[in-house]
Amino acid sequence: MPTLHWIGKDKVINHHLDVPYKVLEHQYRFGLPSLSGFGKVGLVDSQDLEAAEIQPSANPKNPNSDHLHPNNKIIHGDNLEALKSLLPEYEGKIKCIYIDPPYNTGNESWVYNDN
Repeated sequence: MPTLHWIGKDKVINHHLDVPYKVLEHQYRFGLPSLSGFGKVGLVDSQDLEAAEIQPSANPKNPNSDHLHPNNKIIHGDNLEALKSLLPEYEGKIKCIYIDPPYNTGNESWVYNDN
């Protein structure tokens, strides 16, 4: 099988090894459809969350998820740090990751002009 070789390839391929792992900090949870009403999504009150009934997953492809513990995550932060934080739990299990631009701009207030 053909391979690509270029000057500095080793540094590019092994760059992630220099970035330390960071533990994800759980800050909030989006509302459950049964608690926040049809079509609404918001933050859930902790008392409502404790009183909620755990219902089994309706998704046969993902039987480990339920309404209180979905397997989706939204991570705000540096792309490389976010990806490395997923490794301990999800290594070899993820099929697709969507990373929203901007990439490595260092400017969090950047807005894409879609006009």
